[in-house]
Amino acid sequence: MGSSGPLAGVRVVDLTAMVMGPYCTQIMADMGADVIKVEPPQGDDTRYISVGPAPGMSGVFVNVNRGKRGVSLDLKSDSGQTAMRALIAGADVFIHSMRAKAIGRLGLSYADVAAINPAIVYTNCYGYGRRGPKRDLPAYDDTIQAACGLPAVQQQLTGEANYVGTILADKVAGLTALYATMMALFHRERTGEGQEVEIGMFEAVASFMLVEHANGAMFEPALGPAIYPRTVAPNRRPYRTSDGYIAALIYNDKHWAAFIRAVRPPWASDLYATLEGRARQIDAVYALLAETMAQRTTEEWLDLFGELEIPAAPLSSPAELFDDPHLNAVDFFQTVETPHGPVRFPGVPAWFSRTPGKVAGPAPELGADTAQVLEELGLTSVETGSDAEPVGPF
Repeated sequence: MGSSGPLAGVRVVDLTAMVMGPYCTQIMADMGADVIKVEPPQGDDTRYISVGPAPGMSGVFVNVNRGKRGVSLDLKSDSGQTAMRALIAGADVFIHSMRAKAIGRLGLSYADVAAINPAIVYTNCYGYGRRGPKRDLPAYDDTIQAACGLPAVQQQLTGEANYVGTILADKVAGLTALYATMMALFHRERTGEGQEVEIGMFEAVASFMLVEHANGAMFEPALGPAIYPRTVAPNRRPYRTSDGYIAALIYNDKHWAAFIRAVRPPWASDLYATLEGRARQIDAVYALLAETMAQRTTEEWLDLFGELEIPAAPLSSPAELFDDPHLNAVDFFQTVETPHGPVRFPGVPAWFSRTPGKVAGPAPELGADTAQVLEELGLTSVETGSDAEPVGPF
């Protein structure tokens, strides 16, 4: 597939399913890679989990598999194995989300794949890394959120244990798989050496959570609990205004002083004049600000904060992002014609001056490109029987 993106010329054999792995490879496709999505005959489960314009083409699937070529193979058959070996031989990246035992049974472990193509970058997307005792446990976003402390943090914040309202674990792990794979490709460009990469969703999200929440627990002896107090302050929430809500963070000393000069709230005190002082009593500060925010309209506050260069924003729903003037001004959304009608995709968030990425194209129908890919490999037929190995939960 022709492309001018930064990954133009890179071929990826993609045996991932659900969201973690497909999100990683979707970004590769948008950046110009030729991503060949290999599915069993029943397809990736994500094809069926949300609404879509045709059976097997749910919105989630269509988004995270856009721009890929779809191949359906029975990897337990001789012809399916022959096709897979031919794909591996010409690939730069092999990425999968099966459990270690399942990928091994198919003869597609790193040792097997590297024997065919020693220079390949081989990325494993697991629920838990293979070196730990949880390595054989199945994993989904909800269970990884729980294991990494997200519901516990939400409980401190709201009084109720809840998941975050997005599949955060899947996406964080997918981004981790992406940057790890790119680093391995960069090493190969310098040295010619391929290698195996492993991403555990648990480890990726634990790392993500502990960026700020490790806090005092990192030190020996510990200087405090493993929590960042500001993010779990009960009064940390969008402020209610006289006619709605606003998000604002009057955080550093410059912003704070400007706010106090402009608004002159009756509770202003030297106790809150420094960032260090506010941090020690952050929930009380949020409560005082909430009292003040209720006295003006959202628009009045937005105007003032704009003048003072204090970060602030109105509340938007996901649906409102499609009409956001900034996103539309930067051409964030890209409409792609598909066999089932136009699709307005959320586009590439990174800008490149020389090698821009773009939405690579529509998501493939199940097995839609099998014949074309086989022809490129010099093969004429392949079995796609119904007993192919499922691709796993990640």
